Amino acid sequence: MHHFSYCNGVLHAEGVPVPHLADEVGTPFYCYSQATLARHFRVFADALASLDATVCFAVKANTNLSVIRSLVQQGAGCDVVSGGELQLALKAGCAPEKIVFSGVGKTEAELRLALDCGVGQINVESEAELVTLSRLATTLGKTARIALRVNPDVDSGGHDKITTGRKEDKFGIEWTLAPALYRKARDLPGIDPSGVAVHIGSQITSLAPFEAAFLRVRDLIHMLRADGLDIRHLDLGGGLGVPYDHRGAAPPSPAAYGEMVKRVFGNIGCSFTFEPGRVIVGNAGILVSRVVAIKESSTRRFVIIDAGMNDLVRPAMYGALHEIIPVQEAPTSSTFEPVDVVGPVCETTDCFAKAYPLPALKAGDLVAFMTAGAYGAAMSSTYNARPLVPEVMVSGDKSSVIRRRPTFEEMTALEQLPSWMD
Repeated sequence: MHHFSYCNGVLHAEGVPVPHLADEVGTPFYCYSQATLARHFRVFADALASLDATVCFAVKANTNLSVIRSLVQQGAGCDVVSGGELQLALKAGCAPEKIVFSGVGKTEAELRLALDCGVGQINVESEAELVTLSRLATTLGKTARIALRVNPDVDSGGHDKITTGRKEDKFGIEWTLAPALYRKARDLPGIDPSGVAVHIGSQITSLAPFEAAFLRVRDLIHMLRADGLDIRHLDLGGGLGVPYDHRGAAPPSPAAYGEMVKRVFGNIGCSFTFEPGRVIVGNAGILVSRVVAIKESSTRRFVIIDAGMNDLVRPAMYGALHEIIPVQEAPTSSTFEPVDVVGPVCETTDCFAKAYPLPALKAGDLVAFMTAGAYGAAMSSTYNARPLVPEVMVSGDKSSVIRRRPTFEEMTALEQLPSWMD
């Protein structure tokens, strides 16, 4: 469920007509519904209410400060994967003890920052990182609460580029090698190896891969405890998918996911952390774009819009298909014809959809890409010297620009010519 719907034939974001936003900030732009953010967080948290659980929003899914702050105000912690994301979480008001620092390539500077801030948990991904963290923690007089991120060698069944739980992937420690590294962690100074972490990928549309990975983690916990390790915390990551195309099968609900977690872990005697991102913010956001022109060829009809792959890279990078709808509702008598929806970027891959059924459109019409709140603005760039697009948040009948479009001068402010070009 989301809060984008037609009212009197015009797409609204909660109580705000989308064309009013387009007139205010120009196109393209992202728009987020605060009510949808709150609802999705509550649905996910309620599914785990019987567990001793902390729900940490995966900041990489959407790095806008207002989005993070909105979720923190709902009670969310934050899962971060860089020093920058850690600082964003703190700036958004997240308590340090509710921050989990994940990521396969943390630098010494980032680890020091995490130790200085007192983050709740650091998910360690290699023996080298473990040794470095021990040295830094000892030097700073700190004790790092850690979980080793275990790679269970389970294929999530999703896109190859966002699958992270196979043994050939760069993430985590092979689960068969984990016991030996836990024993080493127990003997290192400055380290409290009290947790196990696992995360097998993103946009997972079946519970079976989760369950297979979690069963291996459950067995590992029993092995570690039999070895004398005090495992009292379990980080199960994120990855639950969202429905991008309404014509496909719906992913499992948070409620079904929660029931599976309880069935697998029963009375394991651990507190839990979950790191949802896409399932919280995905369909809380849309990308709105304006039609520049309709171009006819002998074999195709192109709808050229002012949003490009630099604004929403998922179709170009992952072959992802977002539902595309006209902002002005099509009459029931409309004929939908297949068109290629493309952007202005100088790349053939700047194509959002091929042979996509849309009603007749003309230059100046607005279209909305649905379920664009996750990995949309967060992955955008200034390729082709195109400015980052504005982001807007709505709440009821109120709206606010939460990131404005930069000027050309701001885009180039960090650059300077070498002295010999003056």
